[in-house]
Amino acid sequence: MTALRRADVHRLAIAAVVVGADGSAAADRAVRWAAATAAQRGRKLLIVHGLNLAATRATFGCYDVMVPAVTEKMRAHGEHVLAQAHRLAIETAPELGVDTELSEANPAELLIALSRTAHLVVLGATPGVGAFAHLGSTLLAVTRHGEGSIVVVREGEPDLPDRRPVVLGVDGSQVGESAIAAAFSEAAERAVQLIAVHAWSDLSVGAYASMPYLDLPLAHLETTEHALLAERLAGWQAKYPNVAVARRIYPAGPRTCLQDWSKSAQLIVVGNRGRGGFRDLLLGSTTNWLVQHAHCPVMVVHPE
Repeated sequence: MTALRRADVHRLAIAAVVVGADGSAAADRAVRWAAATAAQRGRKLLIVHGLNLAATRATFGCYDVMVPAVTEKMRAHGEHVLAQAHRLAIETAPELGVDTELSEANPAELLIALSRTAHLVVLGATPGVGAFAHLGSTLLAVTRHGEGSIVVVREGEPDLPDRRPVVLGVDGSQVGESAIAAAFSEAAERAVQLIAVHAWSDLSVGAYASMPYLDLPLAHLETTEHALLAERLAGWQAKYPNVAVARRIYPAGPRTCLQDWSKSAQLIVVGNRGRGGFRDLLLGSTTNWLVQHAHCPVMVVHPE
C-alpha cells in the first residue's frame, strides 16, 4: 500500500512537470519540451535554477567580504536565466501555467528533492559529450538518484506533439515493471503506438562463448523470449486497450537496438537499473549509454 501511494504521488493533478534551467541551449531545449508536455497534460510547469551557494562560500573561504558581491551577481544571473526560460515556455504554450524557483541549493540536490513529488523531471543534454565529462554532473546525479521519471532531452529534437512511437526497453526483470507502466502511460497520453523492444542477449558479433551462432538453438531461445515478453506486457495491454503494441525481439545487446530505435521514436523509456543492478551503483550500462547517445528524449524510470 505504501508503494502504491508513493507511485500515485507522481500522477496527482497537482504534480507539476519540473525542468532545470541554466541558460544553455540544451536546457532551453528541455524547457520547450517540458512546456509542450505540461500543456498537453493540463499540468503546471515549474522551472528551477539552483545557485549552489554553499560551494561558492566554501570556495571563497575566509574572504567573506567578497561573497555578498559574488552572490548578488549569481542571483541576478539566476533571475535572468529563469526569466528567459519563462519566456520560452510561454512561447511554446501560451496558455500554460508557469512558476519559477530560484534556490540556493545545489542544482542536482534541488531536482532530486523535487522529483519525489513531480509528475516528471526534465533536463537537457548536449549531444557528443562523453561520460567522463558528465561524471558528477547534475544530469547523471539526477538520473541516478532521482525518483519517479526523469527525462533527458537532447538538443535538436522537434517539438511535441508528433506521431512517432514511444519505444520501451524491456529487460525481463521485476526492476523494469515501473518502466513498462510508464511507457504504456506515455503512449496513451500521446495517442501513439508503443513498441516494446526486448534485446534478450549480450551476444557479441559472430560468436557466443567461442561457439558460432549457427550452433546455438536460436529459434528455441527466441520462442522463449517472445513468451517472456508477452507475459510481461499482458496485464498492461489489458489496462491500456487503446494502446497499439508492437513487440520486437533481438538476439543482441540492447544498446545498439535501442539507439537505432531512437532515430524513429519520440521517446525511449527504460528502467534505471539493468539485470542484477544495485541501487547505489551507477546507472545501468544501457541506460547510461542512451542518456549520452540516443537521438530522442530518454525517460529513465525509477522503481518505487
